[in-house]
Amino acid sequence: MKRCLLMTILLFGFCLIEANAVQDNNPSTKNEPATSAPAKADEKSLRPTGAKAVLNLPIEKINPVRIPKFEQAPAIDGKLDEAIWQQAAVFKDFYQTHPGDNLAPSRDTKFMMGYDSKNIYIAVYAYDEPDKIRATVAQRDGILNEDNLRIFLDTFNDQRRAYVIGFNPYGIQADGILTEGAGTDFNVDIVMESKGQIVADGWTVEARIPFKSLRYTAGKGKAWGFNVWRNIDRFNDEIDSWMPLSRDKVGQLNQAGRITGFEEIATERTFEIIPSITLVSDGRRVPTLPFSAILNNPTLTDPGRLVNSPVNSDIGLTMKFSITPNITLDAAINPDFAQVEADAPVVTANQRFPIFFAEKRPFFLEGIDIFSTPIRAVHTRAIVDPDYAFKISGKEGRTSFGLLLASDNAPGNYSDEERNDPDILPTISRFLDKNAYIAVARLKRDIGRESNLGFLATSYDFIEKHNKLAGFDGRFRLDKQTTFSFQALGATSRNFFRDIENDTNVYRTGNGLGYQFNFNHSERHFGYNLNGSGRTRDYRADVGFVFRTDTHTNGVNWSYRSDPDPKARLVSWSLFNNATISYDGQGRSQSADSSVDLSLAFTKQNYIEVSYVKFYSRLFEEEFGAKRSVTREGAFLGAPERSTSGNGLFFNYYTSPSQKYTATFSFNRIWNDFDFDFGAGARYPRVSPAALLDPNATLDPGAANGWSSEVSFNYKPTAALEVEFEYSRSSLKRNDTSHTVYVSNIYTTFAKYQFTRYLYARAIVDYSTLESQVRGQYLFGWTPNPGTAFYFGYNDAMNYNGFSPFTGHLERGFRLQNRTFFIKASYLFRKSI
Repeated sequence: MKRCLLMTILLFGFCLIEANAVQDNNPSTKNEPATSAPAKADEKSLRPTGAKAVLNLPIEKINPVRIPKFEQAPAIDGKLDEAIWQQAAVFKDFYQTHPGDNLAPSRDTKFMMGYDSKNIYIAVYAYDEPDKIRATVAQRDGILNEDNLRIFLDTFNDQRRAYVIGFNPYGIQADGILTEGAGTDFNVDIVMESKGQIVADGWTVEARIPFKSLRYTAGKGKAWGFNVWRNIDRFNDEIDSWMPLSRDKVGQLNQAGRITGFEEIATERTFEIIPSITLVSDGRRVPTLPFSAILNNPTLTDPGRLVNSPVNSDIGLTMKFSITPNITLDAAINPDFAQVEADAPVVTANQRFPIFFAEKRPFFLEGIDIFSTPIRAVHTRAIVDPDYAFKISGKEGRTSFGLLLASDNAPGNYSDEERNDPDILPTISRFLDKNAYIAVARLKRDIGRESNLGFLATSYDFIEKHNKLAGFDGRFRLDKQTTFSFQALGATSRNFFRDIENDTNVYRTGNGLGYQFNFNHSERHFGYNLNGSGRTRDYRADVGFVFRTDTHTNGVNWSYRSDPDPKARLVSWSLFNNATISYDGQGRSQSADSSVDLSLAFTKQNYIEVSYVKFYSRLFEEEFGAKRSVTREGAFLGAPERSTSGNGLFFNYYTSPSQKYTATFSFNRIWNDFDFDFGAGARYPRVSPAALLDPNATLDPGAANGWSSEVSFNYKPTAALEVEFEYSRSSLKRNDTSHTVYVSNIYTTFAKYQFTRYLYARAIVDYSTLESQVRGQYLFGWTPNPGTAFYFGYNDAMNYNGFSPFTGHLERGFRLQNRTFFIKASYLFRKSI
């Protein structure tokens, strides 16, 4: 029945897509400057229902705007005083699309564009009171919470993907990739030049964007999708858009304007090479006794010792070659992945499943949008330390493609202590210095006007660990308010799988299925969504991220959004309701919940969100260990399954009354959540009734009440200095014993001083009471462009009144666990062929 329903939905979607494709091939419906009739139709489609005035679009917003070719390149100094800008295409008459609904903007904006054979030139004059402008000397991509301008370049004119290029009043850059339906990834960096300044009646920016920094199609008759946003932060995060945006239509790129005229571009094959060198000195606390000695004598004390390694040098090479303007080959040999950006601390107590951490390494972030799918079947942090990696990606016609190959030495790279420990060496000898081999292949085909169908395959091979995965995904535009997306993946693995009946790990072949679907309908005020996802018991994705297997979830939600009123004290509000149910492969319920969420947006950047959830949870002992039988006890003491019903209340508040101050506060209260009876380390042993009598008793999960809160305060006293403090606390208390399961406090202090646009110093210190650990990261950086950088850093981790990692005994005071000094330098060589 499920297959028939899915096939019916797909068939219906393809029929609508083909109807749209027929419209695309009908000259009378194309967005061309030939006739006036289509212009009226397009104008009508852009009128928002309920708007106070009908939008009478000027001709340049209906027809593609021709970008003139400059005979002389302007100097990029932010002054806009050169005569060449009189020849530029001018974009004006913006619409306030947030919080207003295509209303007149609070301030005027004038945007200009031209090009020559190698570069695109842009300029903006943003009118404003100079003393009220919110802008800082930020790092790259750090400008989105202040005044800024964003340009959207749909360089393939496919309404699916666009470059987002932004600037603040000082010319600080931000860049990313917007994928329709999936948001914007600002980890992408492109090489460009920009400069801005604050003037008597606002701010100005000039920029030069090389064509060789983009992937694109160009030539006679070719057009790009195009739009410009200006963000005025103090006016309730106001967004002024050159093109009006209808709230009766889902999507952004399908409502963009068009630019054309890029016909005389010098075809260049660009070769980039980035050599890097990293000097590292590590110090680590290591045991002084073999593992077996401590195991056989629990009272034995091992204070450990700090071992400092000699300075190691690591030379790497990253290369990029533009085969065509839209196809790129990337390669890396021993790429340097020095941890310049550290992962934020998180609470790991009472967690059953893995915690996701985002990718931060530049090589893997290049072109990552091509490999991204609704299911995280590709998560490149699974490639820990590659000796080499290759990647080719791009788009040809309607087909996007990508291929990634890597050899990872991390699985066979064991420490000297492990290699020299006679108890550990026999268990790892066959894996020593062996590499894992990874491959990812991706194809995606555009269908109709705004739909696509894709294929993904991955492979991971290591000793006793082999995984192959492949499947299809798609996103279909059914009408202007409705989309449907899906993904289905099949996996086959040769690995160790848990035998539930015998409570053993068996090396065998396992086959599994993962799937996801989403049906979304959104109107001006009302919207609803139907979704589902699942993974069978033997599903594995060794190149991806898998949160949980043997689980299936179905959900439905609806939402209502008010018409915003920028002049009212309550600018807008929305109500959201969501319900989900999860069950395993045998059809047994695992969880269910229903929640309602109220969001309120007030003037002066004040936002409140209140949520209430009612939930049900169910546990089975075979998820945690042995399944009981006639001859064997189960993993749970007493009943083989547990269930609980509870409630949760959530409150969040955000305010940004000025550029200097930003604050957030959240508070969560949960009644009758589960304590899984894991304990939380030596500081918080298990507190179930059974564990209080016998610390080694089998698991006895039970209901518990939880609290969590978080507060953060950001202070920017000058344009160059930023200080932030965050504090979070979470706790869980067992209901039947009234004992505390755990209490976690995390303190984080962040300070950064931006000496210039490219030169900065940063310090981050965090302390976790649950882990009894203090971590510090101190960094001095110089980053004049993507690829060229110099970093000097020091990282350390210390236990404070914590427990020995070797014996588990309490240790008073500070104990250094590890420290690292590093220097990293890289330089971008770029040449056009």
